[in-house]
Amino acid sequence: MGLLVAGLVFTAVAVLVTLTFVAALVGVALRLILLPLLLVKWIVIGVVMLVVGPILFLVGLVAFLVAGVALSVPLLPLAALAVIVWLLVRENRRPAVA
Repeated sequence: MGLLVAGLVFTAVAVLVTLTFVAALVGVALRLILLPLLLVKWIVIGVVMLVVGPILFLVGLVAFLVAGVALSVPLLPLAALAVIVWLLVRENRRPAVA
């Protein structure tokens, strides 16, 4: 009985190792076949980003400016008050020694 179990275990391990080796070979072959398509994909993405990149930069710049204005408008009364206080507090006299 023990010899039969050992034989089955040996057969299972041999089949598993063989299938793993075949799967690795198929994976390597598939990657070698698909490598040119991957390179073409990288080239296409690069060309698309050369066209789309500046447009995205301009859209981001406009969004940044709009957000800056939208966040600074509520602070305008405080800035006006700060200017008035500065005008009242600043020294009007010129120094004696220039």
